[in-house]
This record gives sequence, structure tokens and C-alpha cells, in this order.
Amino acid sequence: MDALLVLLGFLIVLGVIAVSRSVKQVQQFEEGIVFRFGRVLPQTRPPGLTFLRPIGDRLQKVNKQIIAMAVPAQEGMTRDNVSVRVDAVVYFKVVDPIKATVNVQNYMFAVSQRAQTSLRSIIGQSEMDMLLAERDTVNRELSRVIDEGTEIPWGVKVGSVEIKDVSLPEGMKRSMSRQAEAERERRARIIVADGEYQASKRLAAAANVMARDPAALQLRLLQTVVEVAAEKNSTLVMPIPVELLRFFDRGSGQSSPFAGDLPQDTGEAEVAAAEAAIEHRAPDAAPAQISPDDTLAIPPVAPIPVPSVEELEIPPVPPVPPMQA
Repeated sequence: MDALLVLLGFLIVLGVIAVSRSVKQVQQFEEGIVFRFGRVLPQTRPPGLTFLRPIGDRLQKVNKQIIAMAVPAQEGMTRDNVSVRVDAVVYFKVVDPIKATVNVQNYMFAVSQRAQTSLRSIIGQSEMDMLLAERDTVNRELSRVIDEGTEIPWGVKVGSVEIKDVSLPEGMKRSMSRQAEAERERRARIIVADGEYQASKRLAAAANVMARDPAALQLRLLQTVVEVAAEKNSTLVMPIPVELLRFFDRGSGQSSPFAGDLPQDTGEAEVAAAEAAIEHRAPDAAPAQISPDDTLAIPPVAPIPVPSVEELEIPPVPPVPPMQA
């Protein structure tokens, strides 16, 4: 009787061990590979409970989640002979668990080494400006190069590669900052020179128009006097009377000895183009130029009648009474 109980207990223990070795659980983000007497079975095991043979079967689980792996910073020389230091991050996942387990010993380490060598290769094939300004193009090319050597032979799909940082030497950073500063200074000088050029044309046209009639010059002079007097902190000295200049102008019989032909280019087109560029619109049609033969149509002013002394009614002045002592 005792021997029967011992045998029954031994069978129960063997059954528990067999069940524990036969029933396995696979997580939702995993996929199981079964090795039977050392040979992998072509059919993988989906997530959930799976049953194995208690003798000869071994289950290996493979994670199919997306893995983000940082690529150590790699130093290299670009195609235009600039030393840079670039680091990146690789996103990949296992698409064929059998290949990832059988064809490569450690697929994560293999992908890391593949990414480092590909990154150094891309650095040597690219220029510095491309690494700094065209990140998307470099990322796509780097992802394609890494994926070509991992997906088909190893069963690992590289989703994307992102360059995190591009470190430049301090001397190159200073050179780039000086270049950018010089470019901005060049643009500022060009804009100032263009403004002076347009203003000079406008001033020349205005001077020519005012020189056709002395009244325009006199009005401009009076306006300048008013503007200077508004400050109340300056003293204006006019040694030559204005009336004397007007008398000479009338006596000469000509408007001004400096009046000449109006310049053909008064800067209207340049000013219109500059205003259109500032307002982000299409430039208008070229404005009509002032013809050299055009004169200022100033209507004559009727003389102001001045009465004579006889016609003026001057009241008599009363006598001054004598002063008493």
C-alpha cells in the first residue's frame, strides 16, 4: 500500500512538471519560436497560451515592439573637408522573429554597429551645409542604407533614423557667424545705397521744377524758416534781404540761370518697385514722367490796388495842450 502511494505521488509530480513545461504564455507584444530537438519550427506561436511537448521542445520569445536606440556620436570628415561630430537615433522593430533569432546572434548589437558605420559613411558623402540644412534628406538616405542590410537578412525593419545633433568646431562656428554678419551688412549697405540713389533722383527733379519759377524757391525758403523757427532754440541770420533777390530776378527777365531740362529718369520706377516689394504686391505701371517742356501753370495774380495819400481820409490830430508849471 505504501509503495502504491509513493508511485502515485511520483506520477503526480511528473504530471505537474510536464504540464509546467508544456503550457507557456506569450505576451501580446511578443511572438514565440519553438525549437524541437534543436531545429526551429517554421510556424511561430501567437500571443496567448501555447502548448509544447514536455520533452524536446523549447520556446523562445521575441519582442516585436518598436525599439528606439541611440547611436553614439560619430566623428568624420565631410565631403568639403569639415570635421563634424554627429549623433542620431534609430527606430526599428522585428518583422521576422525566425530570421532575427537564427540568422544573427544579437540583432540589437548588430543594428547598432550597422547604424554607426552607415552614419560615418553618410557623413563622408555629404557636405556640411547639407547636414545642417537638409536634415530630412540625410535622414531618409541613412534610413535606406541601414534598412538594406537589416530587413532581408536579419528580419529587422528600420522605420526611421533621426539626426539629433551636428557638432562643429569652434573655429567653424565663428567663421559661420562672421559670414552671416557680413552678408547682413552687405544687404544693409545695398539697401541704404539704393535709397540714396532714389532720393537723389527725386531731389534733382524737385530742384529742377522749383528752379523754373522763383516763387517756388521763395515759398520753400519761407517754409524752411518756419520749420527752423518752430524749434525756438536757434537764431536765423539772413544777411541778404529776400526782396533784394526778388528784385534781381525780376530785372533779369528769366526764371533762374540754373533752370535746365528735367532729367529723364527721376526715380519713379525704382520707388514704385521698392514700395511694391515692401507691401508684397505686384509693381504698378510705370508712372508718367514730367516732360522737359512742361511749365508750371501758375495763374496771374491781380495787383492789389493801393490808394493814394490824397484819397486816404486821415483824421486831424488834436492840439496838445500846454503844460502848466
